Amino acid sequence: MRTSTALTVLTALCTAILLASPAPAVAAAEPPDIPVAAVQAHLAQFQRIADTNGGNRAHGRPGYRASVDYVKSRLEAAGYRPVVQPFTYNGATGWNVIADWPGGDADNVLLVGGHLDSVTTAPGANDNGSGSAAVLEIALTVAKQNLTPRRHLRFAWWGAEELWLIGSDYYTRNLPSAERAKIKSYLNVDMIGSPNPAYFVLDGARYPAGSVALQRVLQEHFAKIGVPTENIDMGGRGDHASFTRYGIAVGGPFTGAEGRKTAAQARKWGGTAGEAFDRCYHRACDTTQNIHVTALDRNADAVAHAVWTLAGQAFALAS
Repeated sequence: MRTSTALTVLTALCTAILLASPAPAVAAAEPPDIPVAAVQAHLAQFQRIADTNGGNRAHGRPGYRASVDYVKSRLEAAGYRPVVQPFTYNGATGWNVIADWPGGDADNVLLVGGHLDSVTTAPGANDNGSGSAAVLEIALTVAKQNLTPRRHLRFAWWGAEELWLIGSDYYTRNLPSAERAKIKSYLNVDMIGSPNPAYFVLDGARYPAGSVALQRVLQEHFAKIGVPTENIDMGGRGDHASFTRYGIAVGGPFTGAEGRKTAAQARKWGGTAGEAFDRCYHRACDTTQNIHVTALDRNADAVAHAVWTLAGQAFALAS
């Protein structure tokens, strides 16, 4: 797609989504408990898609398009009007899925997302079926509860992250600057079910103004359930980096990848010291059997807590 065409389409897209539907009438008072079985059901579907499409859900492969279609169909059934945004990379078409929940302040957007693609060598259950499934179930719960947020809610599933953030970079670069400025904060949900899990949250002090508030609201949930966390600086390694370059506040949970758990972390969180947080990172064994269900459950609930809390508050830069 040519850049000029993309800008025209995206401007119309943003306007249409925000104005298409009336605001819902009922608000949820408390953050919900996201049923981990529902998140696992989405994961199982991603696994089936990979199993029938060459063992992966990678950019340019049939499994990725099937993953897009699954997410889109579930959103549509819940009353969303998702937009599938195409882009081209390495001679292949990829897609982002963007879904806005009507209502809330259109100039104060809270965006929640994660990448939907896997690498070519894996089905990508943890990386990042876990995050994609959690974001999907949270979006569906927003619809079930007919949430009336103070801020506008947007959900996204990015393509070609494994080729270095291609989908989220395309989205942010091609948004008209006025629309991009409306995104005040972004929660990235990537790898939240590692089998030897850590409980990391992005270190807000290392990211744009407002990021500390996202860090704290995630930590608030973990503190409530008695799970200690550690701050982590992910640098440019994740879709959050596509937003930080524009000064957008970012946050998110992370259960670890190829790094190894220390003895101190094993004492704190359980699991095995000296072993990778995810021994199947980017490998064929990253299946639904590679998921730590308790970590998946805790992190899905933490993100839901953040969404419900932040969506009900005016955005503030205070740290």
